[in-house]
Amino acid sequence: MRIQIVNGPNLNLLGIREPEIYGKKGFEQYLHQLRDMFPNVRIDYFQSNVEGELINMIHEVGFDRDGIVLNAGAYTHYSLALMDAIKSVNTPVVEVHISNVHQREEFRRHSVISPACKGVICGFGLDSYRLAIEALLNLK
Repeated sequence: MRIQIVNGPNLNLLGIREPEIYGKKGFEQYLHQLRDMFPNVRIDYFQSNVEGELINMIHEVGFDRDGIVLNAGAYTHYSLALMDAIKSVNTPVVEVHISNVHQREEFRRHSVISPACKGVICGFGLDSYRLAIEALLNLK
């Protein structure tokens, strides 16, 4: 199994940015835990603050991975280009959010990428990524 995690804008600041919402742990630290939890799964990681780079990564891995875990950050709410990229590949994509977006500002409650994704997991902190990986493993 090979799963690609793709994180979007500002997620490079996890552990620093709004810790009351996103927690105090950086993603790299959590990534080590994820890899320990799934020793038989190759988990690759990519983060960018640039929409086009996220699209390029989805194109690059969207035909040879067993799954993509995508936290598109703010692009979730308006990037039709990202939605089109997800629809263009055959690898299943699970949309994740660390916070429960439905308990936050109104604009965060709508995702333009959700219709292109296999499923959505939100509100479980960094554990949302583990749940997404488990969901992808259950598809196989």
